[in-house]
Amino acid sequence: MTELPPPSAKKLGLVIDLDTCVGCHACATNCKEWNAGGHLAPLPDFKPYSAGAEGVWFNRVHSYEAGEGEAGRTVHFPRSCLHCEQPACVTVCPTGASYKRAEDGIVLVNTETCIGCGLCAWACPYGAREMDEDEGVMKKCTLCIDRIYNETIPEPQRQPACVITCPAGARHFGDLGDPDSKVSRLVADRGGFGLMPELGYQPVNRYLPPRMRPAPNPNPPAEAEPTALDIKNPLLRWLDRALAR
Repeated sequence: MTELPPPSAKKLGLVIDLDTCVGCHACATNCKEWNAGGHLAPLPDFKPYSAGAEGVWFNRVHSYEAGEGEAGRTVHFPRSCLHCEQPACVTVCPTGASYKRAEDGIVLVNTETCIGCGLCAWACPYGAREMDEDEGVMKKCTLCIDRIYNETIPEPQRQPACVITCPAGARHFGDLGDPDSKVSRLVADRGGFGLMPELGYQPVNRYLPPRMRPAPNPNPPAEAEPTALDIKNPLLRWLDRALAR
């Protein structure tokens, strides 16, 4: 099976704010658009306009109800590869097609050597692997590696397509191995967490928890009665004074 490189100091990954994600699926759509012609293109669709549509999506958004009553809210949960420090998808690969880069921690698939056995998908507890039935190989999120290192693209735009397109600013990209980076400070300030840490895979990506709404006050203050000065119509002011006698 495939061996992992020594832990890298640089750990590129995503921080996703569950408090501000609105579930618009712009991240999934732009991811599909960029990768349809990039590093792992094409990304096929099967029956895209009918029930039971299938295809290859590196980013998917799920929605859940959290809390009860007026204190509840809908939480939108984007899901993609977490680029784990100890990725089971890599260690089970019989050909070495799944691998983790030593220089930045990104987990990738070499489609030239992938045999489509599906072992990596079975090993991934996060459901981040996508089988391309047309090519018979496994594909996954690459953090848009062909974009973030592309020096022909203006530097501010050298970010994953999902981050660039998010209209709510809920997605952030950077080096989570640097405690002074913007993403690391964001995680520290907001109590960011990794998914299922008890499994020991040490996902690099982090989620910022949603801020739950406070429970409504069961005894709201009574509204004050309007005074004569609050009534603008002269006739209504006279009628109010007359009835108040």
